[in-house]
Amino acid sequence: MNDYQMLFIIDIDTPEDQRQAIVDKIAALVESNQGEITAVEKWGVKKFAYPINYKKEGYYVLMKFTANPAAPAEIDRQMRFNESIVRQMINKI
Repeated sequence: MNDYQMLFIIDIDTPEDQRQAIVDKIAALVESNQGEITAVEKWGVKKFAYPINYKKEGYYVLMKFTANPAAPAEIDRQMRFNESIVRQMINKI
């Protein structure tokens, strides 16, 4: 098991209750891939360094978890299907 951190940005036009549902869905996705979440930090709304899809800000979430080495690729692949997630990045700690 390796330690990872995942930063993802949720579209600013997503309502607050749906943002929490997306965070919960991503947490369930990690757990379904035999991962264990160690921390979730909701950074809130931040400005982008450059416009993404004609928007200037998004809702940032940092999630730390442990998982087997194959899990991050599968998590990243499944996150790409969610249109509310603007960007995501998974790094090994």
